[in-house]
Amino acid sequence: MTITDLIIFIIIGALAGWLAGVIMKGRGFGLFGNILVGIVGAVLGSFLFGLLNIITGGLLGSILMATVGAVILLAVIGVVKKA
Repeated sequence: MTITDLIIFIIIGALAGWLAGVIMKGRGFGLFGNILVGIVGAVLGSFLFGLLNIITGGLLGSILMATVGAVILLAVIGVVKKA
């Protein structure tokens, strides 16, 4: 992984985390919170999309997959916090 790949990964994570925050709570979590939620969401989304044999490609596909994973992550966290 080159430095350019790492920067793109962080940008996608920040964007996906922000989108998930907007979808789930109506706001983001700040830069570092968005990056963390987005990166964990990307890993979760990649795992789930792989299980379902859903193939995404390109930048938009990566953002979509990371956002879906981040929304699922936030939903699970919300359920756990209420319990």
